[in-house]
Amino acid sequence: MFLQLCVGIGVLALGALAIAVYVAMSQLPSFDSLKSSPNGQMIRVHAADGTVIVSMGPSFGEWLPYGQIPKVMRDATVSVEDRRFRSHIGVDPVGIARSVKVRFDRGHWTQGGSTITQQLARTVFLNNQKKFGRKFREGILAFALEWKFSKDQILELYLNKVYYGGGAYGIDAASRKFFGHGADHLSLAEAAVIAGLVKAPSNYSPTADAEAAMGRAGVVLETMQETGAITASEAADADVSGLKLAPEPKQNSVRYFTDWALPQLDTLIDETTEPLEVWTTLDLNMQRQADAAIRANAPAGAQGALVALDRGGEVRAMVGGKDYVSSIYNRATQAVRQPGSAFKLFVYLAALEAGHKPEDSVVDEPVTIQGWSPRNDSRRNSGAVSLRTAFAYSLNTIAAKLGQEVGFNTVADMARRFGITTPVNVHPSMVLGTSEVRVIDMTRAFASVASKGVAVTPYGITRVTANGQTIYTHEVDRSHVLVAPYVAAEMTDLLQTAVNTGTGRAAQIGRPVAGKTGTTSSSKDGWFLGFSSGITTGVWMGRDDAKPIAGLHGGQAPARAWAAFMKPATANRPIEQFDTKVTLPEWQLEPDEESYFGQPDNGQMAVDADGNPIDPGEPPVPTDAQTGDAIPRPDADQPETPAAPPAPPQQMNQDWIDRVTGRNQPRQEQPAGRQPLTRDVPRDRYQDGRYQDGRYQDDRNQDRRYQDDRPNQ
Repeated sequence: MFLQLCVGIGVLALGALAIAVYVAMSQLPSFDSLKSSPNGQMIRVHAADGTVIVSMGPSFGEWLPYGQIPKVMRDATVSVEDRRFRSHIGVDPVGIARSVKVRFDRGHWTQGGSTITQQLARTVFLNNQKKFGRKFREGILAFALEWKFSKDQILELYLNKVYYGGGAYGIDAASRKFFGHGADHLSLAEAAVIAGLVKAPSNYSPTADAEAAMGRAGVVLETMQETGAITASEAADADVSGLKLAPEPKQNSVRYFTDWALPQLDTLIDETTEPLEVWTTLDLNMQRQADAAIRANAPAGAQGALVALDRGGEVRAMVGGKDYVSSIYNRATQAVRQPGSAFKLFVYLAALEAGHKPEDSVVDEPVTIQGWSPRNDSRRNSGAVSLRTAFAYSLNTIAAKLGQEVGFNTVADMARRFGITTPVNVHPSMVLGTSEVRVIDMTRAFASVASKGVAVTPYGITRVTANGQTIYTHEVDRSHVLVAPYVAAEMTDLLQTAVNTGTGRAAQIGRPVAGKTGTTSSSKDGWFLGFSSGITTGVWMGRDDAKPIAGLHGGQAPARAWAAFMKPATANRPIEQFDTKVTLPEWQLEPDEESYFGQPDNGQMAVDADGNPIDPGEPPVPTDAQTGDAIPRPDADQPETPAAPPAPPQQMNQDWIDRVTGRNQPRQEQPAGRQPLTRDVPRDRYQDGRYQDGRYQDDRNQDRRYQDDRPNQ
């Protein structure tokens, strides 16, 4: 009776199994459908010229029909993965029994009993969870596959779809990744290496552990010899150790761009399974130039970042650091740093919108606002100066007075209006750039000025296609006006002055340029942002730990990097004049000869955490709350300007000043009060000059010496 019950249960079980297999078989896709089905979403990223710059997700090679797959590859796979492949019906009882025996002998699972057919079922339809339910479904699907397809078809599907590590699916992708050629030319040794990867792709990858890969390939060759697939002499002649691996593709700076752009796909499209072709704004030539400019100019121990935007906001180049391999942290889009006097862009925009003009006269004098007393780096005041002069030489007192006049909340609102996404404080010291910002946001703000006050939004993806169908196209929005065109034109006027004769002279590239430097206290950050011929570029340099860097000023290394990038980047573009011509500042109203011809003043106005000044009688202590820039000084990095003789610690000798400036007349006494400082050079001095190569030239140009003016710029 018991025996009959067992037989009955067995018959019912077999019947249920047969029904399950039949149902599964009827639901299986066709062979052609299985050939075309992906194992995950693949994304190929194109540069602006169509070049594929990055392939993300699974990598698939050419599909090789059974007859084109080398016999050594077929034999190696069957020998090491499923030597009874040709005789079982999808599930191998002998293999299962062996696997169970080893489990009891060693106390844990060390080898699976899955056949090639089961592995194919798992690869295509299931996952790798080691649960009984999954194993049962795997077996059902294996029977169904064996019922519907031939052994050759199953092996063809398996060899073209199984995962071999490193993102490579199928033998052709694996062969190209590891050996640099298609799988139809695999040698015995190469086939042994690839066949050995299936068991543990990450452990036996030849690029990750060459010794483990060779050891595993040796096991494959021994197994092939045991099964009679090869002879002993063929196994001995297979020189696995002599294989040459294809070089790993270098991770270059384009990955900073793709790391920033690709996550945006989640909000742009809904497609999550079909292979995608993503077309971007990246200009590969500009990217190479940007990378070279940062590497060549960033000081030792410092990092650098660069973002270049075209007129419509197209990101043409993005560098997030010196070396993507050593640091994937994107300092162009993720890092937040103080901008120093580059933030004065928003102060002056607010002032111009409130009705000020570049020619307006403002008095440079000591000022105290809510207990905060900013001072110019020269520690002197010039009296009445124009806004153009104040901006060109980045006078801190004028910026503070303008901020107080228009309202610090108004300045903060202007910054947010122009795309600053980080918090902006409204303490009076904010006018000197004490709020932290991102490089891409600051670059966006300058681009909006270049765009005549129309908002520019950075973007990197132009269109996306799936199976040849366009599923997303970017549209540039030119409808958002931030400030009136005349305000943007006046701001451009001031920015031109800063480059032509002020703190940003190192950024001259032989065509009209408008820009601004920025340097924070103790030279922790250096910035230069500007635009020319339709390209707006922002450059930042500094240490990740925010420690000071000797000699780092916005008008030096960052401005040089900006020029090194922008000169070739704009070379093939027509020279474009700005709406306003260059009007030079009242150079004779610079604070004092000692300020621009004397020893650089490396001290910063010491302030506490709230931006309030510390007793000036105490030695200045550099802090992040006081910011500014440096006007380029003659040094080893600026060979076109003769080096200045060594200077006394406090001030230069007047005879020396007269000699280098070509002035032989006695120095005029400064009138009492806050009157403009004057020199013996007439106000129309520049009328005798020549505008050449983007700068004014005259017989004194090479004799002028400029003093650092951190925190002024």
